[in-house]
Amino acid sequence: MRYKVTFVVGLALGYVLGTRAGRERYEKLKKSARDLAQNPVVRNAAETAGQTGRQIAGKAFTAVGDRVGHAVPASLSGRVRALRNRSGSGADDDWGTSNT
Repeated sequence: MRYKVTFVVGLALGYVLGTRAGRERYEKLKKSARDLAQNPVVRNAAETAGQTGRQIAGKAFTAVGDRVGHAVPASLSGRVRALRNRSGSGADDDWGTSNT
């Protein structure tokens, strides 16, 4: 019961503070989020995370493919192969800082 009351009080407090902040605060938060997303450091981190994720996914696909390769659909294996070839060729894509 105590958790329900705490949740309702928190919900009411958030609603009141949110409505008081109004449109100006929303616009300020939106501008801050946009500036953060356009920050070169953040963009580099996102690009690095994407590349690392593609590498790990390729390794995982290889490990799983060795064990259950016959059960992997051809469409999935073709997509992984395409991603692996694209990331290995050094071609620039439109993510991260490669286009800034």
